[in-house]
Amino acid sequence: MGHGAPVVVWMGLRFNLSTMLMDVVAATIVFIIAWSGTRSLTSGVPRGMQNVLEWVIEFVRGIIGSAMNPRLGERYLFLATTLLLFIFVANMLGLPFAVIVSDELWWKSPTADPHVTLTLAIAVLLVAHYSGLRENGLGGYLRSYTRPHFLFLPINIVEQFSNTLTHGMRLYGNIYAGEVLLGLLAQAAKVGLWAMFLAAAPLMVWQGFSIFVGTIQSFVFVMLAMVYIAHKAETHA
Repeated sequence: MGHGAPVVVWMGLRFNLSTMLMDVVAATIVFIIAWSGTRSLTSGVPRGMQNVLEWVIEFVRGIIGSAMNPRLGERYLFLATTLLLFIFVANMLGLPFAVIVSDELWWKSPTADPHVTLTLAIAVLLVAHYSGLRENGLGGYLRSYTRPHFLFLPINIVEQFSNTLTHGMRLYGNIYAGEVLLGLLAQAAKVGLWAMFLAAAPLMVWQGFSIFVGTIQSFVFVMLAMVYIAHKAETHA
């Protein structure tokens, strides 16, 4: 994983073309899944992609129901479903292979970039604070920082930053570490025939484990997102 990244600088800002490309790829795949699951809706027994999409939505409803009031949670059903699908697809993209052009890594999991995961975490933070204001009003929102006691005000403020940081970095760390180890095993397989033979089994095992980790991390990210939103939106309870 010692390859560089295709970075361009525009107006003093650095843009990672690989990350941008893979974000578009992941979003396109999610769009195709959603489109194919809803283009021929039936009221009877669902089939094909509609069945998969309905299962995902019910699964997400279960996540939301365990984090907040189901009535309130319905407002965030599409947000949570989109997050789950996007993060799951993004986590899986870098597992089958990597594309390296001129010693620059172009094909990878976009969630192996901290800019992507922290952006998702900040988006969740903004939704949580907006929900707190909408559900409780300005007064109730501000009072939430003084609970259970006014002395907790500094702790509650720091918590907003720490939650967001750990929310994004947890996802990044798990996916990046998996890709690093896969890259090392792939490099070992190039040493020789025996090295390829010895690295084949660990490579397949780690790929299988990475699929499991990527799936769990997409679930964990969405679960924490709903918990953070509920923490702000239901402070009046």
